[in-house]
Amino acid sequence: MPSKREYLDFVLEQLSETDDISYRAMMGEYIIYCKGKVVGGIYDDRFLVKPVKSAMELMPDAPFEIPYDGAKEMLLVEDIENKEFLKKLLEAMTDELPQPKKKKPKA
Repeated sequence: MPSKREYLDFVLEQLSETDDISYRAMMGEYIIYCKGKVVGGIYDDRFLVKPVKSAMELMPDAPFEIPYDGAKEMLLVEDIENKEFLKKLLEAMTDELPQPKKKKPKA
């Protein structure tokens, strides 16, 4: 079931205090970027993030969820109303995640 645009707008508003947030629509869902790095996404109107060490430390009781069939498990962000927490979470994750790989130019 594709995510609703209204839920994306809600999540983006909650992330409005975090610098350099962007998103990309992908097959009815939305990939969320922070400073150019993929931190998670919106899947079936759920905000899920990568289960990196910093996210697991900040959300030790967060349930693991599968965003779509065949995907790796991600962490469900349950404290979606807390802008300060979301900023802390995404900034910690961004520091930990590797730089995106450069795409090779097509020949």
